[in-house]
Amino acid sequence: MTLSVFLRRSAIASAVAATLSTGLAAPALAADRELLNSSYDIARELFATVNPEFNAWWQEQHDESVEVKQSHGGSSKQARAIMQGLRADVVTYNQVTDVNVLAEKGLVAEDWQQQFPNNASPYYSTTAFLVREGNPKEIDSWDDLVEDGVEIVFPNPKTSGNGRYTYLAAWAYADQEFDGDEEQIREFMNQFLGNVKVFDTGGRGATTTFVERNIGDVLISFESEVNNISKEYGEDDYDVVVPPVSILAEFPVAVVAKNAERNDNADLAQGYLEYLYTEDAQRLLAGFNYRVNDETVQKEFADQFPETELLRVEDVFGSWSQVMDNHFSSGGELDQLQRR
Repeated sequence: MTLSVFLRRSAIASAVAATLSTGLAAPALAADRELLNSSYDIARELFATVNPEFNAWWQEQHDESVEVKQSHGGSSKQARAIMQGLRADVVTYNQVTDVNVLAEKGLVAEDWQQQFPNNASPYYSTTAFLVREGNPKEIDSWDDLVEDGVEIVFPNPKTSGNGRYTYLAAWAYADQEFDGDEEQIREFMNQFLGNVKVFDTGGRGATTTFVERNIGDVLISFESEVNNISKEYGEDDYDVVVPPVSILAEFPVAVVAKNAERNDNADLAQGYLEYLYTEDAQRLLAGFNYRVNDETVQKEFADQFPETELLRVEDVFGSWSQVMDNHFSSGGELDQLQRR
């Protein structure tokens, strides 16, 4: 199902709900089981479409109905909420470190990346640009973002996995462009961050700032998000730019074993994440402009995804723990650059 079809169906569903609210509604039937998915900020529409499809799949397989509930926000905030007591059965995040934090606390298995294919990432994306119609600032690559007069909007890397990938993509580009010269890289990053007009806490807030408040020349977000925004708000009003070099953004998933067992949902949580790897689910994910690994679906959607060099975080920066310590900890590279 494409996003446009989903939005049309949502509008119909809203109209029906409004009619039923006048007193004609029949009693709701309770699902046999309930699952809570903790997810990143901009995944609301995605999982609003995935969840009923999963319910139909699970009911066919196991003859029981499921209600999947969602908790959305910046992925780091979501991870903290689980550590503070949110009883999510599964996580579907956009940042490996936020799952690692849960593993360190014993909520997720230490070997969580080995429990599902592709490093427990059923889909992936990269970082892309959404610009105003006609691309008036001629933004085609990362070096265009450091020009005078260019106003950038993207989420705060301190609170958003989306924002972290943007920061890392810019740094990785500079590392490649300047052949590892740290002085030139930091100068580039200083100019890049200096052009940021607004640092929202999450991806959805950044979208609101750019689209509804009409602030900034370019919104930097996941390729999936900028394409979905363009379709939702009007393809004639925006252009999508995928730079020739960007970052590989994996979307990790994991069972929150401690919660799933306490909720008597261990099998359901496992099944929910396994479903994301099925061909039908992969096709649905690609319809929301996420890149997938299923070869059949890849071929079907090949024209939808421009070729770009995707740099791996681990290859450029080392482990994710090094990334967090060196760049996003208190007093790290990000803090130092913002003080310059």
